Amino acid sequence: MISTRIFGKTKDGKEVLAFDFTDKNCRATVLNYGGIIQSIVVPDKNGTPTDVILGYNDMAGYENNGGYLGALIGRFGNRIGEGHLTIDGTTYQLYCNDRGNHLHGGKNGFNKKIWKHEVVGDELRLSILSPDGEENYPGNLSVRVTYIFENGEMRIHYSATTDRKTAVNLTNHAYFNLNGEGDGSILDNVLWIDCDEITPTNPTMIPVGGYKKVAGTPFDFNTPKPIGRDIGADDVDLKQGGGYDHCHVLKNKCGVYARYAVVESPKTGIRMTCRTDMPAVQFYAGNGLNQQGKTIFYGNRAGFCLETQAIPNNVNVPEYAARGSSILAPGEDYEFTASYQFDIAE
Repeated sequence: MISTRIFGKTKDGKEVLAFDFTDKNCRATVLNYGGIIQSIVVPDKNGTPTDVILGYNDMAGYENNGGYLGALIGRFGNRIGEGHLTIDGTTYQLYCNDRGNHLHGGKNGFNKKIWKHEVVGDELRLSILSPDGEENYPGNLSVRVTYIFENGEMRIHYSATTDRKTAVNLTNHAYFNLNGEGDGSILDNVLWIDCDEITPTNPTMIPVGGYKKVAGTPFDFNTPKPIGRDIGADDVDLKQGGGYDHCHVLKNKCGVYARYAVVESPKTGIRMTCRTDMPAVQFYAGNGLNQQGKTIFYGNRAGFCLETQAIPNNVNVPEYAARGSSILAPGEDYEFTASYQFDIAE
């Protein structure tokens, strides 16, 4: 069941709605501002309702703080090197907002938009038209994102079409802490990722080509381990990211829907199983968090992200595009699904 209420107003007086999903003993809230997942509340091993999503209680929090907490990201999630996008011989200079690179859609990405909404049965459908030239991207891009929360699973389906060849790489930037959003640390959350390779980066966190095997490195989560076990290891990629903030190339091929990660909390017993049909996930350990949240101050590594996507900067690296290209042409449909399912670990 989905109910609707007023969440608040933006600085310029626009009304923002909250959509509350009720699923037996679980509940979730999504905003039409930025497509933000504001909360997911699930029972812990003792039956205590536990909010596992970092966020804010009001619009001021979402408008005034960085970090993209809970937000839907676009047109292009993650980074594009130096903001250079070349399509059919024409180069588009995108806004650079992160160490000389384009990050998460630029100056005013999808996370700052109020989306059109429609509730159809148990589905929340958010839609937006990103006009030709917005953030200097070519083409009118029509986007629809559908949220379904049932049987303890938050499922997000993304789709888009364009009238001109463009680039699109959508994702969600929810920060999770399976201890509960008020715990303050995710370092004891135990993570498994079905991945043999990451994309190494340059000092500004741009993947510029090549792959790095995770075996024998701090990035190997093929055997489940606490996130904090190797986060301070002597590794050049780890140091450049200030901790984990890297693209993990998944074993499942683009378009094949599969389980790619499982996270468990030893404190609450809450387990999250993640699935997608995208070829990669950005695992970010919240190294830069520094803001007052819903119940506590979110400091360094108070939450982690698993952002399903195509490999970042694939528009400039053909070997990455071969694993799943972010170039969308008229007549083509961009679509994929990501899900986060919650239960209690056995």
